[in-house]
Amino acid sequence: MNDHIVLYVNGEEYAFSLGRHLGQVPYSETLVQTLRERLGLTGTKHSCSHGACGCCAVLADGKAIASCMTLTAECDGVQITTIEGLADPVSGELDPVQKAVLEYSAFQCGFCTPGIIIAAKAVLNKNPHPTEDEIKEGLSGNFCRCISQYQVIDAIKSIV
Repeated sequence: MNDHIVLYVNGEEYAFSLGRHLGQVPYSETLVQTLRERLGLTGTKHSCSHGACGCCAVLADGKAIASCMTLTAECDGVQITTIEGLADPVSGELDPVQKAVLEYSAFQCGFCTPGIIIAAKAVLNKNPHPTEDEIKEGLSGNFCRCISQYQVIDAIKSIV
């Protein structure tokens, strides 16, 4: 295993030393911990720690992953996109998925919303014109306790 890694997060390059010493990223540190605690990207939520709820979803090379189940040390060279990285970095314009979620009020408490938006983005990355069943399948790893997922499906359908 390497003693250093480079992450590409939301278009920025971050180099980390791996190890047990102060300032180093432990080999056991998860990606969600690195994103939130080292990079200050708190839009990615840390919830179940078991990959079951989808709150911690980020895009890794365009595919949704559970960042609570992914070790930072495994992400060398990976392009990571968090909820903060979906908006246009120059204009600040929201991604179409973010816009649709807002337009359809497809959220309630908002805790799961970043993970759901990331999962929806991954669905659209794979297939720009998914069926309703494909959208539901793509969002099946996201758990919303507030039951706002019905509006999410309508929101995603509105942009395909």
